[in-house]
Amino acid sequence: MAKGTDGPSSRGVECLALKRILSPVSKPKRIALALPLGVPHLERVVHGIHLYAREHTDWDFVTSPETHSIPVATLSGWDGDGVIAMVNTTNDLRVVRKLRCPVVNLSGALPDAKLPRVRVDYALAGKMAAEHLLSRGFEKFAFYGLRGVFYARACWQGFNEHIERHGGQCALYEDESTIGLAKPWRLNHAALDAWLKRLEPPVGLMASHDPRAVMVVQACRRVGLRVPDDIAVIGLNNDIHSCEFSDPPLSSVSRPGEKIGLEAAALLDRLIRGQPRQATEIVFPPEGVVERASTNTLAIDNSDPLSEAIGFIHEQLGKPIGVEDIISRVSVSRRWLEMAFKKKLRTTPHAYITQLRVKKAKTLLSEVRKLRFKQVAVDCGFSSTRQLNVIFQRCTGMSLREYAARAHASRIHRT
Repeated sequence: MAKGTDGPSSRGVECLALKRILSPVSKPKRIALALPLGVPHLERVVHGIHLYAREHTDWDFVTSPETHSIPVATLSGWDGDGVIAMVNTTNDLRVVRKLRCPVVNLSGALPDAKLPRVRVDYALAGKMAAEHLLSRGFEKFAFYGLRGVFYARACWQGFNEHIERHGGQCALYEDESTIGLAKPWRLNHAALDAWLKRLEPPVGLMASHDPRAVMVVQACRRVGLRVPDDIAVIGLNNDIHSCEFSDPPLSSVSRPGEKIGLEAAALLDRLIRGQPRQATEIVFPPEGVVERASTNTLAIDNSDPLSEAIGFIHEQLGKPIGVEDIISRVSVSRRWLEMAFKKKLRTTPHAYITQLRVKKAKTLLSEVRKLRFKQVAVDCGFSSTRQLNVIFQRCTGMSLREYAARAHASRIHRT
């Protein structure tokens, strides 16, 4: 018997080949993405979904070739294997409940759709925004919400509870939602304008999401209020288009879109594989506040010595100044300075200086390519690169090199 021709290994190969011919080829699962593609903060979610699918599944994604999105209402009668959707209305809910495949919901519009859902912690997002405005010295607050929308109400509750916990009060205005409207662009701005004019500046204001926050910025311009000096505005989602095209650019609480997408895809995969179909609520904390010009202010009277102290810090930030230098400039006691910072800005003078220096370092690392770390340290008032790196890592959880690499990758992704 010639080796390699009629032996066991040859017969094994023949049997395997015959088995492949006779066995049916498994078909990829058909997954509908029923959510608006092209929305910047949802693009990160879609990216997470695709990352999971590429690593763990054999899925074909179904969408509309011309409009690039599938309205949930059009899924009636669909015979695919799974759906990841924004279930925004009770009509959407009626449609997906009749489907014979599992559905994972990404929308926070409805309070409890009795569907598996992956979302951000809206109440915590409100708390983060409140803390951000409190740290800017605001004592008066406002919230621009939406009637009958779960995420807006939860965000308001987190915002208001944190404000009240620290002795403040918050004005509330709720507008009609455009979800499900035939002409969502036809809005009456008169009521919003009138409400803003009744507020007594300076006010720290949160809107239930970024496009509504942009509406506030535009309304302030119409009624003669300055942003951020009279009204400091912050939104939710860190929608890059809304935030960066706003005038001034909009601060926002960022959601972990990629994590939400990864978990939504993993949840759908488990359901497709036979996990019992049951209501599941998976909640992720927000990533944090991304500060831009719309909240880059301090609600402090110019006649207050604290205002002079803060102005001095900003002027001398690139120099190795300390608390003694501030005391000498403003002619106040150390105790007065410490108490004033704690009461108004909820921090210490030293921590405030450090925060500004780290913020400046992040800006330099994000905007200037191949900038030497030694130069960053000098420009930000640090005594050495080592001191900068230690403090930067303590404040951000990343080394200078890691942060610079992420900033570079982000620039490439945007372009």
